[in-house]
Amino acid sequence: TPVQIKEFGAVNKIDFSPVSPYNYAVTASSRIHIYGRYSQEPIKTFSRFKDAAYCATYRDDGNLLVAGSEEGSIRLFDVSGRAPLRQFDGHTKAVHVVGFLSDKYRIFSGGDDYSSNLWDIPSATEIVSYSEHTDYVRCGCASKVNADVFVTGSYDHTVKLFDARTKGSVMTIEHGQPVESVLLFPSGGLLVSAGGRYVKVWDVLKGGQLLVSLKNHHKTVTCLCLNSSGQRLLSGSLDRHVKIYSTTSYKVVHSFNYATSILSLALSPEDETIVVGMTNGVLNVKHRKPEERKEKSQKKRQPAYRTYVKGRTYMPKQEDFCVSKPVKRVLRKYDKLLKSFQSSKALDAVLEPPIRLYTPEVTVAVMQELHRRGTLRSALAGRDEKQINLLLTFVARRVIEPRFTPVLVTVADMITDIYQPVVGQSAIVDRQFLRLQEAIGKEIDYQEELLEVLGMMDTLFATFTKKRATYLEEKKSNGLTETIETKTN
Repeated sequence: TPVQIKEFGAVNKIDFSPVSPYNYAVTASSRIHIYGRYSQEPIKTFSRFKDAAYCATYRDDGNLLVAGSEEGSIRLFDVSGRAPLRQFDGHTKAVHVVGFLSDKYRIFSGGDDYSSNLWDIPSATEIVSYSEHTDYVRCGCASKVNADVFVTGSYDHTVKLFDARTKGSVMTIEHGQPVESVLLFPSGGLLVSAGGRYVKVWDVLKGGQLLVSLKNHHKTVTCLCLNSSGQRLLSGSLDRHVKIYSTTSYKVVHSFNYATSILSLALSPEDETIVVGMTNGVLNVKHRKPEERKEKSQKKRQPAYRTYVKGRTYMPKQEDFCVSKPVKRVLRKYDKLLKSFQSSKALDAVLEPPIRLYTPEVTVAVMQELHRRGTLRSALAGRDEKQINLLLTFVARRVIEPRFTPVLVTVADMITDIYQPVVGQSAIVDRQFLRLQEAIGKEIDYQEELLEVLGMMDTLFATFTKKRATYLEEKKSNGLTETIETKTN
């Protein structure tokens, strides 16, 4: 059953906080009320407006709230405070649309003075002002992909896409009716505009090409909204209906009916609550029913035994065509874990005794693959005394094998780097570090002796061999003499 809450005036904007507990801000008349999801009374009120307030919108982190006003100023509020943190003055008429760019430090706005402005929050100054619209700017949204891109819609029937790095709009889309609401998909590739009876979807990447035009309402469409996954598009209208479209087919999959004309709607970040604001100041809140547990389905009756043995004894004839059944390849445990990007568990799997002792090349190969992916450090980190002991034992034993040395030296370096702060806390781990040091020290001494022997052998071989001119060198020397002779002649 929906909850009805009476506001002081027509509800022009509802915005959910993007962070838990998902409170929502309702802008109506000269106040902004913040409600908890299940509260019927506001838990906080901002009322520092002389005249009507518009478009209270949360920042991505849920800490700040920005709102426009009838007198043309923009106010920035801290959700935990009451007085405005900043006030931005520059518009000469009412500001109906405000919002944050995705970098969180800039605000865009649109007003009845036909201008679209960009503001810097820290300095409370205007960065740039665009005066390209020829009528009231009443809606807008910012791109989640690019921090410089925002969109505004106007009563001059156009939607303009602005880039803060340029001096003018980068794209203009003709909607055909006064634009009441615009919406960018999370990917930033599709733009939805609502105006008149139409909801239109545009492909921004194709230069604003019209993909689909929806005419399912009988009166002006006033608001748009997307669900969290982007698979459902919601539109509210003055005809008292909320239509829900599938974004794959753009067919209406559901519809809600309300008592009066709808001005605003919002969906909670986890699609659990839908809030609709109406012209008579009533706020309608609907909660999704908790899903009932499905009763355990009866176990399906298995086929009779004769089904499995049927045809087993059949001998193929000469004219029969035999089809061999492909052998299903079963992945090893560590391969499955690597496939699902579970680095730490994959390393644990290859450090089990059967693999570690009898096929150490598999363990080293997995370590090499984790290093190639850049996740080896995170897989080695966060281990207890027993696991570190196991790792160091393996590395100390195998690091001297030439085929494993390049990989295990990197592993040993990472382990030393990660667990250096805990040296001295565990006698077992310290002993293993000493063993590793001893093994590497012995190997270095051994290599030095080998190099000495190689040097001696090179000296001996150098005394035995006589330098003979190769055929190629003889040819070169002959050619040189020949050219000298021809020049002298």
